[in-house]
Amino acid sequence: MAAMSEQTQPSLEATQPSKPKRRIRWGRFFLGLLGLIVLIGLGAFAGYQFGIGDRLGAESAVVSQQVAEQYALALVDIQSGNYGAARQRLEFIINNYPQYPGATEKLAEVMVLAAIPTPTPLPTFTPTPDLSGVEEIFQRAQQYMNILDWPNALANLDSLRRKDATYRAAEVDGMYYFALRNYGSDLIKQGNLEGGIYQLALAERFGPLDSTANGMREGARNYVLAASFWELDWKNAVGYFYQAYSGWPSMWDGTMTASERYRIASMRYGDELFAQENYCGASQQYQNSAALGGLDADSAKRANIAYAKCFPVFAPTPTFPFPTP
Repeated sequence: MAAMSEQTQPSLEATQPSKPKRRIRWGRFFLGLLGLIVLIGLGAFAGYQFGIGDRLGAESAVVSQQVAEQYALALVDIQSGNYGAARQRLEFIINNYPQYPGATEKLAEVMVLAAIPTPTPLPTFTPTPDLSGVEEIFQRAQQYMNILDWPNALANLDSLRRKDATYRAAEVDGMYYFALRNYGSDLIKQGNLEGGIYQLALAERFGPLDSTANGMREGARNYVLAASFWELDWKNAVGYFYQAYSGWPSMWDGTMTASERYRIASMRYGDELFAQENYCGASQQYQNSAALGGLDADSAKRANIAYAKCFPVFAPTPTFPFPTP
């Protein structure tokens, strides 16, 4: 029985459940490894971005310092009459920091100042010194002023001042102002804009300009500045010629009036905007030009296309006129 019992009773080891073999969970392993790689990458990227931010901040500080230095040097150049160097400095500022306060206005001022010719002495009547008495010269200057001969009046006033700077000083100052003011205005009307601006600047030494003369000078300055952009920058040419045209449409430089310049500049700027597919902007420029005398054949075709694309719900498309011969 005992032997039989031993045979029928299973062994302890046989009755114990076998332990399962531990299997490596590769999915979790690779997921954790991927997460670690991502964290390392994010840390490296954050450090890289932080470094870029520091570098860009340092570069911005350097540029700001350079711009401020160049602006200060440009002001010194303007004071010394070195307008070419001042213009280069101001153009550097605008190219690197377009929003720098006052840079654009100062560049416009420099371009006007650079256009003013270097003053030359007025011619005298004879190559020999004038031996007339100061009263005689004074009376002769008055006679020339009465007939509106400003150059000869000024020549006599210069001769009088060389002989006796104290002779009837207050009256002579007034005569200088009156002659220079009117001579400058006449030169501008004749199309000699730079010469007129210069004479009015001399008149200002003897007294403030009246509103008419000052307005004429501003119109001439705008014309000269606008002309510097002609065929180079139609957008600025339109802007400045509009200012000259608004106050002095008949002002001219011996070739074209401000009105005609504004018409042509608007048409050419319209062509530029059309090429950029800015049809609404082009249409507006074409309309401004057409209102002052018409468009050339090519621009008229573009104007009709631009209007149709800008105002597709409106009909019919206007026909823009050709310039009047």
